[in-house]
Amino acid sequence: MHSESPWAEGAQQFQQIFGQTWAQALQSFQKMDLGGALPSAAAVKLSPDKLQALQQQYLQEAQALWSQGLQGTPEIKDKRFAGEGWASNPVAAFSAAAYLLNARTLMGLVDAVEADEKTKARIRFGVEQWMAAMAPSNFLAFNAEAQKKAIETKGESIAKGMQNLLHDISLGHVSMTDESLFEVGRNVATTEGAVVYENELFQLLEYKPLTAKVYERPFLLVPPCINKFYILDLQPENSLIRYAVEQGHRTFVVSWRNPHEDLGHKTWDDYVENGAMAAIDVVQNITGAEQINALGFCVGGTILSNALAVLAARGDEPVASATFLTTLIDFADTGILDVFIDEAFVKFREMQMGHGGLMKGQDLASTFSFLRPNDLVWNYVVGNYLKGETPPPFDLLYWNSDSTNLPGPFYAWYLRNFYLENNLVKPGKLTVCGEKMDLGQLTMPVYIYGSREDHIVPATAAYASTQVLPGKKRFVMGASGHIAGVINPPAKGKRSHWMRADGKFPATLDQWLEGATEHPGSWWTDWSQWLKGHAGKQIAAPKGYGKGTKFKAIEPAPGRYVKEKA
Repeated sequence: MHSESPWAEGAQQFQQIFGQTWAQALQSFQKMDLGGALPSAAAVKLSPDKLQALQQQYLQEAQALWSQGLQGTPEIKDKRFAGEGWASNPVAAFSAAAYLLNARTLMGLVDAVEADEKTKARIRFGVEQWMAAMAPSNFLAFNAEAQKKAIETKGESIAKGMQNLLHDISLGHVSMTDESLFEVGRNVATTEGAVVYENELFQLLEYKPLTAKVYERPFLLVPPCINKFYILDLQPENSLIRYAVEQGHRTFVVSWRNPHEDLGHKTWDDYVENGAMAAIDVVQNITGAEQINALGFCVGGTILSNALAVLAARGDEPVASATFLTTLIDFADTGILDVFIDEAFVKFREMQMGHGGLMKGQDLASTFSFLRPNDLVWNYVVGNYLKGETPPPFDLLYWNSDSTNLPGPFYAWYLRNFYLENNLVKPGKLTVCGEKMDLGQLTMPVYIYGSREDHIVPATAAYASTQVLPGKKRFVMGASGHIAGVINPPAKGKRSHWMRADGKFPATLDQWLEGATEHPGSWWTDWSQWLKGHAGKQIAAPKGYGKGTKFKAIEPAPGRYVKEKA
């Protein structure tokens, strides 16, 4: 006859299992290298006080979970484990709850690390990636929902999942949407226009006016070359390009070429002089305007700022106003991407492709996807392969999968001079197209936009441009992220934006926000009113595209460059 109760035996077993788990987890964490985040020979140093508190918290939560697990299904608030299959299976629910406890504890260990902020950020990133990959939902043997579906479909979901896997292997990436349902020029990038100029780097698109009169100063958009321009023209109802045309602007857009090996030698200077500066010149030539208005989005904004600085150094001011959307000019705060950037990484890229070659689009796309691994990677692994589902049609995710290459010399120079050394904000430090860069010469009025939850260009970094550019400024912060914050048409009535009426620009975004007011809905209407104030008088809209025989229509928009695959 046993002297101890079954619960006492269970408690003893709990102490043995979870005490051992804690010790093993701690030992493994202290030996982590995390893909080079730490010197391989160095052990992680942890705060003793934080470590003790975390151990006590872990054991308390583990005991509560163990007790609850013996009596019923633990409650889980995580969308990865939200299906009925998890709730109806106590073993699966317990494994999910145990995983989440371990995940919280590992992140607590990260917070207990005694190191500089960059090292801690790298450890945090590595642990987040590891925990995202190891979720029980990612494995058929543990995913109760996938198992339930396999039983209900008599194995058909598993067969379809294998078909999806083979299909994605042939594509070279995980499908986020049904890509067969989209075609550039047919149901995305459909605003009517024509290609009126092209060189080896870009095509210039001119759009058909939708108003009887247009403003005398034409409008040029410079999108990022790291993505394709049609994020600004996905559908008529959410197209920033169409919106600009509807507001009466004679609108031109740069459509960057998707480079292959023949352009693998191109440099940052090439994209500034033969890209943005060439586009500005052509728009002036076609329209006869002394000055134009220009907009740069993301990397396109950085290219535009360089082009304007080169032109200013040459005594030329062809741009009356500039708009910078989620643009890095001051690279002091680069958000989560900073975990990748150090001297060793940049030197490796310079050796690898600094004198030629390509930064493959798929590699870039994978990097950005793994910045949000649960939403942009493992969610689709589970749906596509374990459950055999076809992801629903979504134009934004189709665009996200339509990756672009970058010339190696362009990419390597960009990493060193901007991300690593932040040279653009140092007057005279940087030479572009033979000219010393001095952003203090950019005296035109500027409209600066940042997204509050942007993980690629943090709102603080977008705001930092207000401290660098000396002209009359307007800063607006929108809700949501890098794309959803920008692509927010007024008709949807979604998301808020913040503005400050007194025109003051204190040193930090937090200080600016203290005097800012929240406004419901899109920031587009505020920007449109601002842009009209710099667009001049209205004149009769042109009847055709381009000008004369030199700048005649080459082909209908969106042109062939945007259709080239990486």
